Amino acid sequence: MKLKTLLSAFRTPKPAAFDPIAPESGFYAMGDIHGRLDLLDRVLRGLPDDLPLICVGDYIDRGDDGAGVLRRLQASPDITCLRGNHEDMLLAFLDAPQDKGPRWIRNGGLQTLASFGVTGVTQTTAGIDLKIAADALRRAMGSELIDWMRLLPLMHETGNVTVVHAGADPAKPLDQQAHRTLTWGHPDFLTTPRRDGQWVLHGHTIVDAPSADQGRIAVDTGAYATGRLTVARVIPGEVSFEST
Repeated sequence: MKLKTLLSAFRTPKPAAFDPIAPESGFYAMGDIHGRLDLLDRVLRGLPDDLPLICVGDYIDRGDDGAGVLRRLQASPDITCLRGNHEDMLLAFLDAPQDKGPRWIRNGGLQTLASFGVTGVTQTTAGIDLKIAADALRRAMGSELIDWMRLLPLMHETGNVTVVHAGADPAKPLDQQAHRTLTWGHPDFLTTPRRDGQWVLHGHTIVDAPSADQGRIAVDTGAYATGRLTVARVIPGEVSFEST
C-alpha cells in the first residue's frame, strides 16, 4: 500500500456502528401534518390500535386547517404529541406579536390565522395590527388549547430510539440538547452520524421517501404539498412505513 493511501486510511474515521433498532416497546410515529386535517383523519381511521402513536410536531401552518388538527389532537389524550418549530412560532406570536409575528406569518401563519377565523392579516401587516390579530387568535383558541400547546414535550425516548421534531446535535448526549436544536434542527444532524448508537426519529426536513439509515429515521414527506402523510411503525429490530 502506498504511503499516501495508508495515511488516508488512518485519517478516515470509521463509519458509526448502530445497534439494531430496539425500542422498549413498539410504536407508530407520524410525520409533519401542517394543517392537513383530511390526511390526519384518514390515517387515524386506518391505523391499527395495536401500538401507541407519537406525532413529531408541526401540526399547523401551510395547510388550511391547523385549527382542526390542533383540536383533533388535543381531544386525543392517547396520542403523544411533540412540539415543533411551527408551534414555537405561534406561541412566540402570542407572546410578542410585533416582534415575532412577521416571521410566523411568512412561514404559514396566515393559513393558521384564517383557520381560527382571524382575517385581515397579510404578510405586510405590522405594528398594532399584529397585536390586534394576536388578541383575536388568543380568544379563538381559548386558554385550554394554548396551555396544551405550551406543555407539549420536546422528545420521547424508548430504548435506543428518541423521537424529536427536527433533529439533534450529534456531538451531544440526547438529554443535553437545546430546545432550539430539537425544534429547528442542527447543521450537522443530517451529515454526521451519532457515535452512541442511538436512533433519532424526526420530521421537519421533507424527504422524497421515508427512510431509516445511519441512526436517523425520517418521516416528513411534505404532507401539506404532496398529500402524503407518513407513519412509521417502529418495533424491535424493524422499521416500516405507510403513507397516505
